[in-house]
Amino acid sequence: MKKATVGAVVVGAATVVAVAALVARHRMKKSSKWTRARAILKEFEEKCATPDAKLKQVADAMTVEMHAGLASEGGSKLKMLISYVDNLPTGDEAGVFYALDLGGTNFRVMRVQLGGQDGGIIHQEFAEASIPPNLMVGTSEALFDYIAAELARFIGEEEEKFHPPPGRQRELGFTFSFPIMQTSINSGTLIRWTKGFSIDETVGKDVVSELTKAMQRQGIDMRVTALVNDTVGTLAGGRYSDKDVSIAVILGTGTNAAYVERAQAIPKWHGPLPKSGEMVINMEWGNFRSSHLSLTEYDHAMDTDSLNPGEQLFEKICSGMYLGEILRRVLLRMAEEAGIFGDEVPPKLKDSFVLRTPEMSAMHHDTSSDLRVVGDKLKDILEISNTSLKTRRLVVELCNIVATRGARLAAAGILGIVKKMGKDTPRESGAEKIVVAMDGGLYEHYTEYSKCLENTLVELLGVEMSTSIVFKHANDGSGNGAALLAAANSHYVEDKSGK
Repeated sequence: MKKATVGAVVVGAATVVAVAALVARHRMKKSSKWTRARAILKEFEEKCATPDAKLKQVADAMTVEMHAGLASEGGSKLKMLISYVDNLPTGDEAGVFYALDLGGTNFRVMRVQLGGQDGGIIHQEFAEASIPPNLMVGTSEALFDYIAAELARFIGEEEEKFHPPPGRQRELGFTFSFPIMQTSINSGTLIRWTKGFSIDETVGKDVVSELTKAMQRQGIDMRVTALVNDTVGTLAGGRYSDKDVSIAVILGTGTNAAYVERAQAIPKWHGPLPKSGEMVINMEWGNFRSSHLSLTEYDHAMDTDSLNPGEQLFEKICSGMYLGEILRRVLLRMAEEAGIFGDEVPPKLKDSFVLRTPEMSAMHHDTSSDLRVVGDKLKDILEISNTSLKTRRLVVELCNIVATRGARLAAAGILGIVKKMGKDTPRESGAEKIVVAMDGGLYEHYTEYSKCLENTLVELLGVEMSTSIVFKHANDGSGNGAALLAAANSHYVEDKSGK
C-alpha cells in the first residue's frame, strides 16, 4: 500500500514538473517572440529616424532640385511646371464666377459670387455628379458632352440674379487633375490619363478646347479663363484671404506643392516677363527623391509592388494613400516572425492596402486606457480578436513612427521651398512673414501628423524665424481656388462691379 502511495506521489510530482516545464517553455517562447517583435520595431524606428541634421540635408536637396527643374525641362525629377498664373486674387474681385473640378470619377460644378474689396465670398453653391464607367473609356466627345450637360443643368436652375448682363459671357475656372502640358493660363494638352480613365483620342489635345466645344454644343455661353491644378487653386484661395500666402501644400491621398517664384529666376521661361514679375510654379514634388530620405525595406517593397515603381517616392512616404500600407507591412512581418497576433498569421493582414490611413489615424489618436479603438480597428479591419494591451501599445508605437517620419519629411520639403525663396533667414528689417496655405484630408484630419509637421518646421527655422511662419487651412482649392483664378484672370477685369 505504501509503495503504491509513494509511486502515485512520484508520478504526480513528475506531472507537476512536466507541466511547469511546459509553462516555462511557453513563457520563454512567448518572451523570445516578444523580444523579436521589439527588435523589428527598434530596427524600423532607427531606419525611419529623421534627426534635424538629416532634415536640413533633405531641404537643401529639395532646393537644388528646384533650381535644376526651373533651369530646363527634364532637368530634375521635380517637374517645376510653369502654371501661367501670374495674377493671383487680390480680394478686389467682384462678380459671379464658376468652377468645374474634374479630379477623378466624380466632378463638381460651382458658382461663387464675390463682393469686391472687403466683400469677400458672398455666396457659393455647387453640385456633384459621378462619371459613368463607360464614359471613362469611351470617346472624348461623349465625356465632355456629359460634363457640359451637367454644367448646363446647373446654370439652368440658377436664380435670375446670377445671370450675366447682355453681351457678357460667364467665366469658368477649370480644375483638371490629370497630367497636362500647360501652354497658357487657359490652355493645356493632356499628357496621359490616370485614375481609371483611358480615352486615347484625347491625349495630345487641348482639354480647354474640348470642353469649350462641348459647352457650345450644349448652348452654354461660357469662357474658360483659367486652367489650374488643385495645388495652384489652393494657393489662389489662400492668397484671396491673406496677401502673405506664397506657398501651398496639399497633403491628402497624394501630395504636391506650389509657390510664387520670381519670373526672372525661371531660366526655362522664354515668354515675355509678366507685369507682376511673378509666376506660380506647380512643383509636382511627390516625385522628389534624395539619398537623404529615410527609406526602409518596407518602402522599397511597396514601391516595387506599386503601379509606378521608382516614381513618386516622396509621396509614398508622406501621403495618405500609403501610410496605412507601410504600417500593414511592418505588422505582417511581426505576425510572421514574432507571432504578435497568435500562431497563425491573420489572412486579412496579407491583403495590400486593407489598412487605410484614416484607420491608422484613429488608432494613433486612441487615448482610452485600454486602447479600445485600436482593438476594435484590428478586429473590424483585420479580423484579429482578443489582442493584448501590450500588442495594442505596439501598434500605436508603429503608427507614431510612420506618421512622424512622413510629417517631418514634409516639413523639410517646405523648408526647401522657403530656402529657395530666400526667406529662411531674418532680414535687417525683421523676419518676413511666410504663410503656407495647407489643404488635404491627411493634414486636416490626422492631428498628430499636422501638429508634428508644423512643430518640425518651426524647430528647423530656429528661434528667430519661428514666429514668421504661419500655417493656414485653405479649404477647397480645387473649387473655390479655380473660381477665384477665373475672377483674377477675367476678361472684364476693369469692370470691378461685376455688372
